[in-house]
Amino acid sequence: MEKKKGLWHEFTKGIIIENPVLRLMLGCCATLAVTTAASNAIGMGAATTFVLVCSNAVISLLRNVIPNKVRIPAFITVIAGFVTIVQMFIKAFSPALDTALGVFLPLIVVNCIILGRAEMFASKNKILPAIIDGLGMGVGFTAAMLAMGIIRELLGAGTVFGLPLLSGFMEPIIIFLLPPGGFFVFGMLIALAGKLSKEGRAPESMGCAHCPLAASCTKAAEKDCKKGDAE
Repeated sequence: MEKKKGLWHEFTKGIIIENPVLRLMLGCCATLAVTTAASNAIGMGAATTFVLVCSNAVISLLRNVIPNKVRIPAFITVIAGFVTIVQMFIKAFSPALDTALGVFLPLIVVNCIILGRAEMFASKNKILPAIIDGLGMGVGFTAAMLAMGIIRELLGAGTVFGLPLLSGFMEPIIIFLLPPGGFFVFGMLIALAGKLSKEGRAPESMGCAHCPLAASCTKAAEKDCKKGDAE
């Protein structure tokens, strides 16, 4: 039961609490660049999830074989292999998506999310938790990109997945397809993710150990922090 609970936690943490884009601020360049359409967001999210899961699995299997001094080049080599597979698949079966994603598809190789999970999790855990971690982070990344893609495409072009939804109701707001609109939507989603993960709770509800000012707080040092002191 504990094992199942642990695996479920590894999967769900990447969706909101440790969302790689909205909470950890990783992979922001690709997120802002390709989310002008929901279909692009799905494509990039699916490609990244595949690479995350496969690279996590291989790196976990090889964690006791790869020398510590060359672990980063080894991780990048593994990741690059799976990115090449994804790129060739997309080129063969969806040339339009390949054109839309452009240079950001091969740049998955150096995506901070994938290299970060390889270094922080896959290289330190067994294969099943590593796969679940990669899947959860991939789902969280895809969900964040899809939310941005839907909002930007709907408000900027009046469509979602190419289907007209706002025709006759309002004129498209072109700025949402441009970088300023992308940053605006990104900021709103970051604020929402912070709210859903209960960021910004009052210090008394978290305890002194989790208060960001605990190191400089004299009451915490004297163990005299009481409910209501922070009010």
